[in-house]
Amino acid sequence: MTDNALKFYIDGAWVAPAGNARLPVIDPCTELPFAEIATGDTRDVDRAVAAAKRAFESFSQTTPDERVALVRRVLEMYLARYDEIAAAISREIGAPRALAYEWQAGIGRRHLEELLKTCASFVWERDKGTTRVRYEPVGVVALITPWNWPINQIVCKVAPALVAGCTMVLKPSEVSPLNAVLFAEVLDAAGVPPGVFNLVQGDGPSVGAPLAAHPDIDMVSFTGSTRAGIQIAQLAAPTVKRVHQELGGKSANLLLDDVDFEVAVTKGVNACFGNSGQSCNAPTRMLVPAARHAQAVEIARRAALAHKVGPADAPDTTLGPVVSEVQFGRVQALIDAGIAEGATLVAGGVGRPDGLERGYYVKPTVFADVTPDMRIAREEIFGPVLTIIPYRDDEDAIAIANDSPYGLAAYVQSADVERGRRVAYRLRAGSVYLNYPDWDAGAPFGGYKQSGNGREYGEWGIESFLEVKGVVGYGE
Repeated sequence: MTDNALKFYIDGAWVAPAGNARLPVIDPCTELPFAEIATGDTRDVDRAVAAAKRAFESFSQTTPDERVALVRRVLEMYLARYDEIAAAISREIGAPRALAYEWQAGIGRRHLEELLKTCASFVWERDKGTTRVRYEPVGVVALITPWNWPINQIVCKVAPALVAGCTMVLKPSEVSPLNAVLFAEVLDAAGVPPGVFNLVQGDGPSVGAPLAAHPDIDMVSFTGSTRAGIQIAQLAAPTVKRVHQELGGKSANLLLDDVDFEVAVTKGVNACFGNSGQSCNAPTRMLVPAARHAQAVEIARRAALAHKVGPADAPDTTLGPVVSEVQFGRVQALIDAGIAEGATLVAGGVGRPDGLERGYYVKPTVFADVTPDMRIAREEIFGPVLTIIPYRDDEDAIAIANDSPYGLAAYVQSADVERGRRVAYRLRAGSVYLNYPDWDAGAPFGGYKQSGNGREYGEWGIESFLEVKGVVGYGE
């Protein structure tokens, strides 16, 4: 493990924190600490922001080609540390080894590759009549990232911010902080100039809040809960800084009546349970025709029972633990609520799986006969818990899907592609996935309603860190 966990990366160097506060990093498979990080305060935030502000003067004047070359070196250094990053994430969040190597670390590589492709055709300046329209970096940005897909959210913020010409301070989740230290080492090895990227560890109140409120921060890019997103927006409001948010979700998966249910239900269960259910865009509400509800329930039960819950390093594990004691307690409470509200428990339930007395392990759980007003149909559970909701017809399914405070993602399964497209257009969600497509690093990602604002990935990721300047009369 890295030697820099007890330091912060500020102004191009690994430095001691201002205070002495520490936090343990817990292995969710064992509930035991395996590392420790320093945690910062306003003094560390002020130091990092000042470094980023100084660096902005020169870094903002570099050319896009220079910044693209820098990101290309970042990709090279990332690949050199790839195995270490995957291993760190596996330990921090309990991700099974295959998931950690192929997806958790792999998604960071794919974001960097996609960004480089996007930059090849990105237009930084254009003329509109006699006006020159120019895209310039927004300034010093605060990047606050979550624990569930940690390197994904770090890379999809840091890399486009670099390309845009911004300087930044990153506060990763204190639950999964070690991969961020490794990524800071990647950036240092790639030659990112001093002050352009800064890393301060800590929790929300100690580091996140002072970053969001800091008068020298021009923009906050935050991924996390809707509750925390509201607090960040309130803290940012007095200085009228830009706030870009990707928040919670309760995504509906509409199985239309013409689909192959054996395939569609099984894939839906597996998609819901991926990353132990800890994905903001997971298809956690499965909507099925009422006439085929019993069939869907039986397929879902078999699919859930096929999963093997266990430690991240066990070769047959398909579901690791949830990330923390807090998360475990929340998932258990919502499973209890589903039972109390009268949903039919098809698989799983409260408590740990048999034979797993220690670790934050959750039984793969499926509820049937769920009504849209139940808590398990409305609240983000963030665990391997699927709710199956019957509907009358397509119009009813669309209405149920849209009856949510969230709008991050939705899923539509249909044998008739045109029918699936028509339904997709009716759904109030930032991303709609038709017939379980491959993940697309170039598709816009972000939500409607309380799932946030703005978009990430591809050109949208770059644009989120840019201001638009019009030089009027430029072409006279």
